[in-house]
Order: sequence, then C-alpha cells, then structure tokens
Amino acid sequence: METIKIKGDVYNSNCPTRHVLNRIGDKWTALIIGLLEDGPMRFSTLRQNIVGISQKMLTQTLRNLERDGLVSRTLYPEVPPRVEYTLTPLGETLCTPIAAIRHWAEEHIAEVTAAQEIYDTR
Repeated sequence: METIKIKGDVYNSNCPTRHVLNRIGDKWTALIIGLLEDGPMRFSTLRQNIVGISQKMLTQTLRNLERDGLVSRTLYPEVPPRVEYTLTPLGETLCTPIAAIRHWAEEHIAEVTAAQEIYDTR
C-alpha cells in the first residue's frame, strides 16, 4: 500500500486529521493502546482490564482502531474461535505519547483535584 503524504490541519473541521485526533484523544482508545503496548490480547482480557467499558463500546472502539490502521485483529481457526488484538506498527507510534499523558495524569492528579475543589467552592 502506497502512503499518500497529506498536510493536515486539526483546526479545520473538514480535515480528516480532526477525526484522527478525536479517536486518539478518546479515553477508551488511550486505555486500549496502553494495554496492547504489552502485546497481543484477547477481547475478554481487554474488557477485564478496562474497568467500566461496556462490551459494545470495546467492540466499537476496537473496530474503529482497526479501520484506522492502529490495531490488527487476528482470528485463529480453533474451536471455540480465538481472536487477538495487537498494535500495528502505526499503532505502536502512539505508545510513547499516550504513556506520557497517562503518566502525567497519574503524577498530577492531586494538583488537579485540589484545583477542582478550589474552583467548585467559588
């Protein structure tokens, strides 16, 4: 497949990069990418590790990530069938930026919570 070089503009609502930014900024996407960073996983394992995600939302998010070329789905012809999800090389390029945001959130949650409490009491 030949890659077409396009200059995106996420500030333009008609630009496809806006859709990509929405996808990678989604909380479920960030959590799925974070888990798949450690290697292939089955649907049930992803669901067990992402507390609060519904089966429907996990299915939808995985399909969207697959469509965007960030995740690949492998169906093994076994009984019962086994399906695994893994990051594509393109999806792997998101690991570092998403991990940085995840670590930032974990490191600064006390400060954010304090700011929210101050704001809410005004």
